[in-house]
Amino acid sequence: MALVLTKDFGSTSAIKSAIAKQSDRLKKTIGLWKATTFDRTCIRAETDLTMLKRAHLTVTSHLEELSAVQQWFQALISRLAIDTPWVDEQFDQLNLALAEGFTNAVRHAHANLPGSTPIDIELLLQPEKIEICIFDQGDPFDPNSLNEPQPGSLREGGYGWFLLRRLADQVTYDRAVPQEPSPGPLPVSKESSEIPRNCLRIVKTSKIV
Repeated sequence: MALVLTKDFGSTSAIKSAIAKQSDRLKKTIGLWKATTFDRTCIRAETDLTMLKRAHLTVTSHLEELSAVQQWFQALISRLAIDTPWVDEQFDQLNLALAEGFTNAVRHAHANLPGSTPIDIELLLQPEKIEICIFDQGDPFDPNSLNEPQPGSLREGGYGWFLLRRLADQVTYDRAVPQEPSPGPLPVSKESSEIPRNCLRIVKTSKIV
């Protein structure tokens, strides 16, 4: 069963301040990682933007991979925006949400797993919405177990989910349904299909009615 997080926690100054700090921290970290060089031989990217408008990227569980993830995402959005201009307008929020989701997978879901553990990222563009799915191999996690921040109080960490909810129109995190290996432009490998995974699904919709 998919868990959909759509609750509005209000616009208290404390929560806004914490989220703003979280956003600034991510942006500064992203700038630092972009200046880092590393071996990208472990990365596998597959793209089919001609017909299905889908793309897939596999990276290892290292924070340094964020630079490659965002370069991949920026290149995709640039190509998709030619025929679907509205996705370019959503780039900043989606890019920040992608960074938050990826770093959460590395720091939390894969905290006790080898650095070679893969993280799969999939992008699907439909006429009215764009979806980013981040698959990790960590233990199942219920975001409802997170305590809501109280108005007027601040805490260290734990604001990632609140940031994602404000950046995306819909966010879900649930146990992914195993898929059968299949041929095609973006095949699901037998290895990936058999490993239990969690899926963070980030959805942004077109504002054009």
